[in-house]
Order: sequence, then structure tokens, then C-alpha cells
Amino acid sequence: MKTLTCGFIGLGLIGGSIAKAIRLRLPDARLIAYDINSAFLELAKQEQVLDQICPSVDGSFGSCDYIFLCAPVSCNAENLLTLKPYLSPDAVLTDVGSVKTSIHEQVRLAGLEAQFIGGHPMAGSERFGYQNAKASLLENAYYILTPSEEVPEEKVNGYRRLVEAIGAIPLILSYEEHDYVTAAISHLPHVIAASLVNLVKNSDSEEGVMKMIAAGGFKDITRIASSSPEMWQQICLTNAENIVKLLRTYIQYLDSLADQIGSRKKDHLYRFFETARSYRESFISTPSGPIKAEYVFTVDIADKPGAIAAIASLLAMHDVSIKNIGINHNRELAEGALRIEFYNQDSLTGAVQIMKEHGYKIHTK
Repeated sequence: MKTLTCGFIGLGLIGGSIAKAIRLRLPDARLIAYDINSAFLELAKQEQVLDQICPSVDGSFGSCDYIFLCAPVSCNAENLLTLKPYLSPDAVLTDVGSVKTSIHEQVRLAGLEAQFIGGHPMAGSERFGYQNAKASLLENAYYILTPSEEVPEEKVNGYRRLVEAIGAIPLILSYEEHDYVTAAISHLPHVIAASLVNLVKNSDSEEGVMKMIAAGGFKDITRIASSSPEMWQQICLTNAENIVKLLRTYIQYLDSLADQIGSRKKDHLYRFFETARSYRESFISTPSGPIKAEYVFTVDIADKPGAIAAIASLLAMHDVSIKNIGINHNRELAEGALRIEFYNQDSLTGAVQIMKEHGYKIHTK
């Protein structure tokens, strides 16, 4: 059987995570890569993720079954033209960008439509660079495929199987639908998060009181504002039409909401928050996808030595397995708080009962 060979042009957070997932799930695969940052390549080689470091986009990529374009989107056109002379006619060419229209247009101009399947793993982090890549980043994440019309069905099916093999969930869309959907659920939220951060920055006092007391809620919804400015600049430029359309709709929505708040329309405001709560909770009940049900509670703890050990020991005495445990730095709930996650609903229910019987105050929301 022929050894699967995958090439990466760019080995940052997403490219590195895909490479690590392939190495973990398909250990016999051969992986090669080029990146302008040689430190990323050397680290990947030291970690035995890569079999070969390429000094440039050269003939080494001619043996690849899959080639992942993982450099910034502004580099795609140049990389496509450089790669074209070396590309095997049997290879699948793909990318990992969160905007698809521009790359499909560039592929069309390069005459490579019969080999191109756009790819977008719906996973990421506010951190970037290969040093933050991890195989688990892709687990149970939707991985959208946008095949060109000329690509044979067997190539699409092969790519689908590869995505499943690395633990992700393949979903096929047209590139036009992809760009509209991601503008709504990915691009616009980043714009809003950055806008909120800048609003606080510009509204804060000289003493920085807002920044000082910004707690869990604000930090949670603005976490993604810490993402790469260069990447999000490029996303806004390449998916401008969809983002602007949705942003203008959102602005109209906010204007209407401001009127309702100003007019003290309590029924409208209740429906606003109730509808959002109900729809958001329906995400968690979806049987598959990246948002899973969590079996978790937060417990108030005393700020003294041994408090955490006492809780862990109490649950262990009752044979309750803990999946994850950590200190909640959000001080909105209590003087001190511990977040404990369980494997299933039965464990959560039993733990809540045990903790309450021993006088602990539990928060399940």
C-alpha cells in the first residue's frame, strides 16, 4: 500500500495542528513542510511530526497526495503559481483559510480546479504559531470542505475520510455559502469582540477602573479579541461583502434594542434575553458538533489550605470520578470558587447531592 504523503506550505497553529493530528492518528504517513519561519520547522522535526523540512516550495511536494496551503491568505496566489509545476495530477490541493471565495478564484485563474478542495477546520485559538499547535484542536470540530465543481467525487470522498481519520467532522458546502455562514458565526463575533474591547478602552477612566474590574462575563465574550491582528485584517478584507452586510443588520438590531431599553419595554427585553438563552442552549443539545453538553458545577470554597483537597477527597470517598477541576478566577460567584467537571449526568447529579449534604454552596449555571 502506498504511504500517505502530506505537504504543508505554512506550519502555524492550524497547519501544525493538522500535521500533529495526522501524525497521531496515521503514524505511518510521511509529512513534509515549508515555512518562512525555520524555527517552526525545526521544532516540528524535533517533535518527530515532520519527516522532511523543505527549504522552499520545490519538487519535494511532487510526491504529495495532499498539499495544505496554510500560509496567510495574502500569500496563496504566489504559492499556487510556485507550486503548480511540481504538483502531481493525482494530488489534492487544499487550504485552511476561513474565507473561500478568494482562494477559489485564484485556483480558477491557475487552472487547478480539478484538484482543489477548499478546507476550513472550524477550530482555533486566540494563540497562534506552531508552538501552540496541538492534535486535539481538531477533535469533534467541524471541518468544512468546499470542492471545486471539477473535482472528481472519489477525491472528495478521500478527503472526507482523511478528515474523519484525524478526529474532525467533515461538512461539505459551496464556497459561497461557507463565506456567508462563517461571516455570521465567526468573523462578525471577532469584529464585535474587538469593538467591545476598544469601547472599554476609550470609555475607561484615567485610573483604568473598567480594565481593573473586568470580570468573567466581559473576559469570556472578548477572549477572541486576543487573536492575530494580521489574520483578522486579512479576513475582513477578503470577506468584506458578507461581513458588512451582516454588520449593518446587527447595527440595526442594536439600534432597535437601544430604543427598547430606553423606553423601558420590559416585555420586549424579557423576550430578547429569553429567546437568546433558549436558542443558545439548543446548540449544546445538538447530538454532534464542536459544542458539547458539559456536566459541571462551581462550588464556593474557603480561602484556606486544604480546601480543594477536602472536596476532591469527599467525592473520591463516594466513588465519583472527576473529569477536570480548576480554580475559577472569576470572583463574581463567591469569595473563592472551584469549577469541577464530570463525565456524565449521573456523576454530576450525585456530586451535587453529596456536596450539598456537606454544606457546600453549589452553582450549576
